[in-house]
Amino acid sequence: MAALLALTALVCGLGLLAGLVIAPPGLLVLPLVLGALVLPRTEIQVLLVATAGGTVALLARHGVRDFRPGTILLLAVIGWVSYQLAADRDELGVPGLGGGSMLVEVRDRLRQQGVLPALPHGWRVEVSIRSAGDAGFAGDFLVSAVQGGRLEMALVDVSGKGIDAGSRALLLSGALGGLLGAVPPEDFLPAANSYLLRQAWDEGFATAGYLVLDLTTGDYLVQSAGHPPAAHFAAATGCWSTSAAEGAILGVIEGPAWPAERGRLGRGDALLLFTDGIIEVPGRDLSVGIDKLMGEANRLVISTFEGGAEKLVDAVAPDGSDDRALVLLWRQ
Repeated sequence: MAALLALTALVCGLGLLAGLVIAPPGLLVLPLVLGALVLPRTEIQVLLVATAGGTVALLARHGVRDFRPGTILLLAVIGWVSYQLAADRDELGVPGLGGGSMLVEVRDRLRQQGVLPALPHGWRVEVSIRSAGDAGFAGDFLVSAVQGGRLEMALVDVSGKGIDAGSRALLLSGALGGLLGAVPPEDFLPAANSYLLRQAWDEGFATAGYLVLDLTTGDYLVQSAGHPPAAHFAAATGCWSTSAAEGAILGVIEGPAWPAERGRLGRGDALLLFTDGIIEVPGRDLSVGIDKLMGEANRLVISTFEGGAEKLVDAVAPDGSDDRALVLLWRQ
């Protein structure tokens, strides 16, 4: 703080004594930028007052005509940005440059939560998760676990976008990851709903698709909590069909029911789970988006499921204003 004030005083002093050619007022931007990176809000306020006082002194000494056009505006904009950065850092409670490092760790941990477990021979699974506008944080995430020959998986879409959604997604992914394998499948969505209700977030709801798969027999159970329907490809018929399982979104009401649909993945069968960002376009019915996705999924049947998750997102929703996530699981 003292060094930045001294730098501000030096620039102003040289400007008053030696002229604006030797010490142009634009140099006052330097201590403001450095202060924005390291100073708390109270100290940046002192620096702003010192900068404003020095600018007024230079104006009184040399007059407006000797200032380059836009210099005062530039100082005002940089000062406002510096204050906002310091205020955000104070609210976060992380001094200096630690806030950025913390956000990077939050992002990496959220991505790590979505790492898929190794599956037995004959089973393959791929996932594609993309944030809105290719931002670093996404409100869509996946949690999964393999235990006792059974795969449990939840694909979740948290309300909101950006850092707010990403922080809620991290908290929720940790909670849901702890529930996988710890509660019976029929209790997973009720427990997730109770957890969200207890958080009392302003945007506290989420949608989820939940899958339990027996890796020996291929028998599966799917449930939807306000999520788009899962899709099952049956190699015997060569057709995709969508699940009829529907239920309330998570975190809104207590005690709703989530009907389950059961099926079996045979050899060559596949299952798709996806969030609404894959199929939703403003002004277009969701059924149109689902039909488009199923059409592209049929192309995978003709070629190969390998790399299919990324191919489907590229074909159906390469860009979007919403987060997008898709899981493709198949039995070889």
